Amino acid sequence: HDGRLKGDLTVFNWGGGSYWLMGSYYLREFHMRWFESHAAEGVTVGDLSDTMSGFLLTGPNARKILERTTHQDVSGAALPFMACGTFDIGMVQARVARLSISGELGFEISCPVTMHATLRDTLLGAGEDLGLAEIGYYALNALRLEKSFGIWSREFTQGYTPGQTGLDRFIAFGKSDFIGREAASKQREAGSGQCLVTLEIDALDADASGFEPVWHQGRRVGFVTSGGYGYTIGKSLALALVDRDFAGEGTALSVHVVGEERPAHVVAASPYDPLGKAMRQ
Repeated sequence: HDGRLKGDLTVFNWGGGSYWLMGSYYLREFHMRWFESHAAEGVTVGDLSDTMSGFLLTGPNARKILERTTHQDVSGAALPFMACGTFDIGMVQARVARLSISGELGFEISCPVTMHATLRDTLLGAGEDLGLAEIGYYALNALRLEKSFGIWSREFTQGYTPGQTGLDRFIAFGKSDFIGREAASKQREAGSGQCLVTLEIDALDADASGFEPVWHQGRRVGFVTSGGYGYTIGKSLALALVDRDFAGEGTALSVHVVGEERPAHVVAASPYDPLGKAMRQ
């Protein structure tokens, strides 16, 4: 109602009036309280968190691997970026979406938890000769930093506005009334004092990780929300909320990393594949 962020959710339209709202597992009860108290008449909301699970299949060979597991068409024409559908993956009926938090070609594959191990074996078997390997949070975090992709509890929280985080570009202010519209419209007109930027840091043997102060000539002008090393581009990167006067590309700043102030500068968003060609192929 105050025009600030409530959650970071992906909407899947399965047709026939059926939708998924997918977000962080640990926030499911928080989100359910909100939906249950705001659901319109005739709308049923259920929590599938403990019944569905899955994997992100991502990388240059992701489609080739997926094609080996299904008789259905998963080409870019049949399943374009941001599309979703139901597919048979080996012996598993799964929900597949063309999404990517890594910035590479990606497929988010969800299935009943009882088939999760089978799905894993199917995918690993299909991609063994192509070097398919399991990755964890730190690898995925490095990839999303190279794309300037924000995540909940870091770049997006209930305390931030859409204008601060750049999410206002997804708001259809011209549509009919919605919760928080009046407050968000006022914020949009007033403008935001801070905005989210990508920083390249001249780091030594450590990277920023989050909540380090950002400085301009001795004055604190913001703070890091996420940080890490971008292995693809070979740079120490960070996302940060900074005062708009210091958000321009090329602006020289500094960041405290493990207690030592290191030079940094603002770079254009998505330093890896800025046009997003890889994930849209």
